[in-house]
Amino acid sequence: MYIFVKMNKAVRHAQIADIPRIMTVLGAAKGIMRASGNMGQWVNGYPSEDVIADDIVSGYGFVVEDGDLVEAYFAFIPSPEPTYARIYDGAWMDDERPYHVVHRIGSTPDSHGVFETIMAFCFSHDPNIRIDTHRDNRIMQHCILKAGFSYCGIIYLASGDERLAYQKII
Repeated sequence: MYIFVKMNKAVRHAQIADIPRIMTVLGAAKGIMRASGNMGQWVNGYPSEDVIADDIVSGYGFVVEDGDLVEAYFAFIPSPEPTYARIYDGAWMDDERPYHVVHRIGSTPDSHGVFETIMAFCFSHDPNIRIDTHRDNRIMQHCILKAGFSYCGIIYLASGDERLAYQKII
């Protein structure tokens, strides 16, 4: 069942049966990262099938399809995000209202317009969205800023890894 359609792309809840295709998509996304010089993000088997299965079982995992082809995956998670409790060298635009977080965005190299579709879906559900990315992920930083997000500061993952944090409120 599709829950959102934009142009020729459809967003739907991911299913456990989608995991092999999702892992292929995420593998392709890792390839894009490495080719663009981002060697430090999504390492040591992350995101694993278990992480994706947890997203799906929790109702937070989504796929973007173009026809019958799964071309992207993302997690859309309601607040609070524990790693966002403290932000350094900046501040959240609004730290009072609930928000959603977008994590684990990955798409195939031939996909176009995926980030725009994902953001349209997310903002149709919540006007307050936060997202973070690795300092070396220039492609994602470009997409985030192009979509109108504001840079807010630095957050640290549970592992201690640094991420650049952004927020957009409509």
